Amino acid sequence: MKATCSSPSNRAARSPDGSGGGRGSFGVHRGPRRARDRGARRRPRRCLRHRGSRGGARRHGGRHGGEHQRARRLARIAAALGSFSGRSQIRVDEHRQRRLPSGMAAPLARHRSMVDGSPAGAELARSCPGPRVGGHRMRFSVAIPSDVERELARHLTRDDGDEDVCIATYVWSTGAARQTALVRRVILPREGERYVHGNASFTGAYVLRAATEAADRGEGIVLLHSHPGASQWQGLSGPDRNTESEYERVARAVTGEPLVGMTLGTAGPSWSARVWNGASAPLFGESVRVVGPQLAVTWNDQLRPRPAATASQRRTVSAWGPARQASITRLRVLVVGVGSVGLDIAVRIAATGIERLGVMDIDTVEELNLDRMVGATRADAQARRRKTEVAARLALSAATADNFEVEAHDMSITEHDGLAAALDYDVIFSCVDRPWPRAVLNAIAYADLIPVIDGGIALDSFPNGEMRGGTWRVHTLVPGRPCLQCNGQLRVNELTLDRNGLLDDPSYIERAGLEPMTGSPNVALLAASVSAGQLAQFVSLVASPAGMGVPGPLRYMLAPHHLEHVDAHSGLFCSYENGVADGDRRLPLTIPTTRRVSARRARPESWRRLRERLRTLMQRRPGA
Repeated sequence: MKATCSSPSNRAARSPDGSGGGRGSFGVHRGPRRARDRGARRRPRRCLRHRGSRGGARRHGGRHGGEHQRARRLARIAAALGSFSGRSQIRVDEHRQRRLPSGMAAPLARHRSMVDGSPAGAELARSCPGPRVGGHRMRFSVAIPSDVERELARHLTRDDGDEDVCIATYVWSTGAARQTALVRRVILPREGERYVHGNASFTGAYVLRAATEAADRGEGIVLLHSHPGASQWQGLSGPDRNTESEYERVARAVTGEPLVGMTLGTAGPSWSARVWNGASAPLFGESVRVVGPQLAVTWNDQLRPRPAATASQRRTVSAWGPARQASITRLRVLVVGVGSVGLDIAVRIAATGIERLGVMDIDTVEELNLDRMVGATRADAQARRRKTEVAARLALSAATADNFEVEAHDMSITEHDGLAAALDYDVIFSCVDRPWPRAVLNAIAYADLIPVIDGGIALDSFPNGEMRGGTWRVHTLVPGRPCLQCNGQLRVNELTLDRNGLLDDPSYIERAGLEPMTGSPNVALLAASVSAGQLAQFVSLVASPAGMGVPGPLRYMLAPHHLEHVDAHSGLFCSYENGVADGDRRLPLTIPTTRRVSARRARPESWRRLRERLRTLMQRRPGA
């Protein structure tokens, strides 16, 4: 379904290919006319070339390699500055593009497979084969931490109604089929570095300063400008397109990264984004996500059309309205661990109308799972069907979306391939109880700005077998809320033991006096309480009832029926929360798709015998 915009304020949203006009545009500021004669243009360029010349480097001698590198860098900057100082637009030929570092070759190759947001671009996306990764064309999106987004919005939204501009930095988060630019840091203009005159313009000095600061941190730059009074996804007017295309070469010459452009529609507020890869036209993203206690998404309706609500979704739409439903249903949701809790979540997410669902697990269905995996059958257990296969089957039967798709990931989140698959999603449900996979998901939530909704249950018994009590807890991991380690749900020593395989070694467990990792006791009657808690967190995250987002960690104690808001705070030196928007520079917690995970797939019988041995050890412990 193609969405159309009829509001005058959405002029650019109707023409995301850049053909749309509209009031005002931002541009390149070239100073007073008297300073733009031919001689005035040459003087600063000669100065930069002199400072960056090879002769200047030789005067310092061969021992000063750093000076020589700085001189070469200045020469590149001078060449880039020369490309926009006297021309209105740059056309970059493929054979003349500068060779980028090896780490950027793949991202740029993926960017070339993306298309802009125009109707012609959407048609091209459907018809052009292009490079594919895992059977899918690489997608592009942008994610921003909510505190960074507030700083940007404060600067770009002016009381006088004029446009404004600023610059930010970004890093990449690369999944299997999507690459996301994570906005990290705002570089506000200094006095005289930008001009506001109804429209707004950058100066070359501002762009060069920001690009240099970004390069020192190994980051790229984002040029941002505002469209006052506009909402929804914004395209580019001709002057806006010219400005970004002119500064694209400067950004890549200094940072080695493509230029990302973004527009804020102040009436929404709404964001739009595109990336320049050296071509004459930008490649538009599919969405911009603002991540914090609330998840706000601006969608590119050309690349991600707004789905029509079906008749079976009528009651769901009445809960939060058609606009919110259209946004929620476009989210890509992943459930990691589809046992008792995860299976229930997957089915209910499908029933809500989500169009793209992923399920990830490496286990198969056994007889002992049937009292908790509601929907799995004895035939599934006898055939040792994968849990992902069962979850996909049940989700398909419950789905209410017309174009529902479910993808089964028979892998672990602790593998490189599992991590890459997870980075393609917008929201992740964590339904695993082992330390290692939870640590990986904890890192993803902050480093890659993908909200992770975690939950678990623990039941206690007296020595005589009678029930003592039980607790379950739920929390959402997003910037602005404490991580698993800070709220006491993840311990570094257990993570290390799990990564080394010692939590599956019965002899080590017996010597160390640890509890075997056989899975916490659970029953179908109480598993639904955990899934209900996690789904309620999802509603708070994406629908924000009463304007409130997700709370802090919650813990429910069964015996007294007491709900507690856990008093947890972010640690000052927490490696997870201090790594917000680290992207591909996140903590290295995954392993190649080999070692014990693949061995577990190949020898399920040996793993079942190991679990039985662990249960025997647990029964022999004093007090058991």
